[in-house]
Formats: sequence, structure tokens, C-alpha cells
Amino acid sequence: MKEILQHLFDHKTLTKAEAKAVLTDIASGKYSEAHITSFLTVYMMRSITVEELSGFREALLELCHRVDLGGLPTIDMCGTGGDGKDTFNISTTAMFVAAGAGLKIAKHGNYGVSSVSGSSNVLQCLGYTFTNDVDALRRSIDGSGVCFMHAPLFHPAMKAVAPIRQALGMRTFFNMLGPLVNPAFPPFQMTGVFSMELARIYGYLLQSDSAKQGYIVLRSLDGYDEISLTGNFKLISRDAEELCEPAQLGFERVTADELRGGKTPEESAQIFVRILEGQGTAAQNAVVIANAGMAIYCAQPTPKFSKQDALALAHESLVSGKALAALKAFLA
Repeated sequence: MKEILQHLFDHKTLTKAEAKAVLTDIASGKYSEAHITSFLTVYMMRSITVEELSGFREALLELCHRVDLGGLPTIDMCGTGGDGKDTFNISTTAMFVAAGAGLKIAKHGNYGVSSVSGSSNVLQCLGYTFTNDVDALRRSIDGSGVCFMHAPLFHPAMKAVAPIRQALGMRTFFNMLGPLVNPAFPPFQMTGVFSMELARIYGYLLQSDSAKQGYIVLRSLDGYDEISLTGNFKLISRDAEELCEPAQLGFERVTADELRGGKTPEESAQIFVRILEGQGTAAQNAVVIANAGMAIYCAQPTPKFSKQDALALAHESLVSGKALAALKAFLA
């Protein structure tokens, strides 16, 4: 690792093969915590290259505990995190709205590192027990439309660095990797990212992935890793790169304060449940419907199916109680 670190400290980058080898060695426990911390810190001080991220991704996917969901047309809905906005758990709430509208969600999530509460924190607060038992995950998605894969149970490398990431409490390149290494290999994906540079890297990697039948990469121009409705946002798909305004989706702009999450995982879980129970504020409901709607749109890649059609399905799922029913079935 000393040679690798010196190479990086000399402002050089890794090839795809070198990046893959380093992450494979990290997963095997070859390096000390000090070495791994130094390695992570490099990428907190400079941008990651496409080659490096691609190599890290390939290593994690080769090493992961794969999940065979029987060929279901699943979608993952997640963000990189690390945007520093302290919102409520928008993508986690939106996935149950999408499930209530009929989508099959294969969610890959983790604890919050740079935020109070990640998807794993919220679901754990509600009594969900993480599992890597494939039969249990199949039963979950068959019964509720959702299965949840807690990243450290499926990725040895993520488990190895989890205490270090938690101690740092800052965004690392593992935030960038999370949405790219779903062990169920879903054919559809909607992902929010924390920077425009990373959005373009994601677009390149997903464009090159022949197994992806459809994808959407999102970034709000004011920094959110999802559709925040606080301003304009970028939407990148296989067919287009669009700059969208909230009004184009039929929504008014909201404020950052209206999207604040809880100060503890327990408070975040309460907000999450209240929204699905129909007690969310207008701003909370709007941002959840917007994100769920784009997931529905992503998973229905036909010319006759519009964004407005998808948003209508998301709205109906939330207000009718179908989203709440999906949550209850999931927890049961």
C-alpha cells in the first residue's frame, strides 16, 4: 500500500486494473486501518476518474454475495448521499410509493455516514432485521414489492471499511459506489448523485452497462442528490440529458427547511411513517411523488408512457394508502 499511496500523493491516478486490485486487497483484510484511511482520504481531496471508479465497481461486483430474484424486472432507487442537505429519507419513502404503484424494488442501502439517518437506519428503527438470505429476500419482494439489501452483508469490502467510514463521518468514494454495486443486478435504476461531475461519470458507466434496460441519474442544481423541487434539476438517461424545472412536473418550488429530516434516526423514521400514513406536508408529499414518479417512468420505457402518467400513478399510490400497505407488508 505504501507504493500505491506514494503514487497517488504524486498526483497520479490508478488504472482500472490497479483500482480493482487495491479494493480486492482491502476486502481481504490485507491493509491496516491507517493505510485504508489514507487511501480514502486521497479521494476526499481530489476527483475520482472513470477508470478508478470502474475498477472499484468491478472488484465489488465480483466479490459480492449475489442475489438471484428470478429475473424480476426490478429497479433500485437510491442516492449516493453525501450532499450535506440533511433531508428526510426521500428515496426510501419514494420506494414504497413506487412499490404501491406496482414496481418491484430491489433496494441497496446502508447506514448514514455523512447524514443522521440512511435507509438502513430508518428501516432498523421500524424493527426490520437485515438479511442476506436470498429466499427471505424473494419472499419480501413477492409479498410487498420491496426487498432491502443492507450493503455490508453483501460486500466484504464495505464491511471492512464500515468502522473507518463511520469514524471519518464524511463522504468517501464508497458513497459513489453504493448505487453502482447492487448485488441483485436490477435491470432498471434511478440514482441521485451529489455532483454534476459524478452525474456524468454515472451516465457513462450506466450507458456502457448492457444489462441496464433503463436508468435515470438525477442531480438538483443546488446540490441535492435527488429531485428536491427547491430548484431546477438535471435528468440523465440513455436517451437524453434534460434540464427540468419543478413546474414541468406540475409542482411548485419548495424550500430547504420544508425538507429537513429528523435529528435522530428515530425522528427520521417518524417522519417517514407519517408521510406514508397520509400526514405529510404538501412539500414532503410533492418531493416524494416527484421521485417515485421518475422511478415509475424509468421502469416503463415506452414512448406512450409519459412523465405525467408516472406522476399520476405515484400520487394515487400515496393518497390511496397503497404505499403504506407496501410498507406494512414489507415489515410483516
